[in-house]
Amino acid sequence: MPASILEETRSLFEAAAARAGAAALLQCPSCGSVHVAQVLGDNGGVSYVCTACGHSWS
Repeated sequence: MPASILEETRSLFEAAAARAGAAALLQCPSCGSVHVAQVLGDNGGVSYVCTACGHSWS
């Protein structure tokens, strides 16, 4: 059993990445991080924001 929630989420992320393959992960075009959230953009479109550096794009 993991000692912390961070260890638990890290292992879940690694397992998901292994199943999906690295090519399926969305990466931030600014910093390359895979910590990206999908958000509702202007006029109902889809936008993304990097939770590592704060860069946003659509």
